[in-house]
Amino acid sequence: MRISFYAPMKAPDDPVPSGDRQVARHLIAALQKAGHTVSIASRFRSYDRGDPQRQERLAAIGSRLARRLARRWDKPVARPDLWFTYHLYHKAPDHLGPVVSAALGIPYVVAEVSVAGKQRGGPFDRGYRASVDALRRADLVFNLNADDAAGIAPHLRPGVPMAGLSPFTDVAPLAAARAERDKVRDHLAGRFGLDPAVPWLVTAAMMRADQKLASYRLLAEALSQLGGEQFALLVAGTGPAEAEVRQAFAKAGVSAVFLGLVPDSGMPAILAASDLYVWPAIKEAFGMALVEAGAAGLPVVAGKSCGVAGVVEDGITGLLVPQNEALAFATGVRALLDLRRRAAYSDAARRQAQAHHSVEAAASRLDAALREVSGRFASGETCNAIVSQV
Repeated sequence: MRISFYAPMKAPDDPVPSGDRQVARHLIAALQKAGHTVSIASRFRSYDRGDPQRQERLAAIGSRLARRLARRWDKPVARPDLWFTYHLYHKAPDHLGPVVSAALGIPYVVAEVSVAGKQRGGPFDRGYRASVDALRRADLVFNLNADDAAGIAPHLRPGVPMAGLSPFTDVAPLAAARAERDKVRDHLAGRFGLDPAVPWLVTAAMMRADQKLASYRLLAEALSQLGGEQFALLVAGTGPAEAEVRQAFAKAGVSAVFLGLVPDSGMPAILAASDLYVWPAIKEAFGMALVEAGAAGLPVVAGKSCGVAGVVEDGITGLLVPQNEALAFATGVRALLDLRRRAAYSDAARRQAQAHHSVEAAASRLDAALREVSGRFASGETCNAIVSQV
């Protein structure tokens, strides 16, 4: 199929790295792996931080762009077979997909949707209503976070399926990096003065003044409670709140090696050279970095949520602790500083990543669901009211 792909929050080729960009790229890779031709429908960004007037302007721009795209593709030779939107919610509604899909008579598919009813009537009201309107026009929803299912279901038309899709990544470079572990570890030890004989903890996240900063602060507080334990901490990431992040670790008396912005191609080596991935994951949907850590064979200590639990199997591939509890997080880290326990978790993490979180696994799931909805759409049949969840 010819698929038009759209990410209203951030285009897949946006120059600024983020988890959203990574997921979008992985979705495109999986669709291509399944044999589909994927093109970026638009780079129009509808993301807004809560300005009602700006939301109205974005909606007007989106409406004009949608009509333009519909006219451009109003020929069988140019028309896509399906529209696929990634990440639909009140801060980044889809003003394009529903209009273009209806005009061209093609299925409208969305992946990773969240509906927050508390946004109704507030500063995000325009974006909330637009995202719900788009959801009501969807012909298929892929749900990457089981926490979102209850909010999505009431807004779907009768018979529209919601298909579970586990978060995924390209596991091949992460697995291959394990073969270079000793070489990379020696290089990093020499460059940053690290002791290769102690466990290396690693985390990777943008440094923004939101839940990311809250997670960094809790991580610093938790690690400060590991008195007497020997470890090193590597931090990959940068952003507008970097000064606050550094201050949090300095205030807590926790020494950290700040690696700055590490390109996607460099992360497999960093992960493979490390021993334990640590991230409090405050208000995280699921965290792509946690998926990548598991694929690299790293046990994880993370804050517990339904989405994170879909990536980290508590007591098997890592430890999940209550969110916002520094002492519980410290206890989890202390437990996995033990080499023998980490080894068992590491093997399980690699196996789980290959079986459930690989591009290959996602390609098969995506392809089956897309072909089914496309066939039903073409025949004019109404989808069966079957909802499957992760």
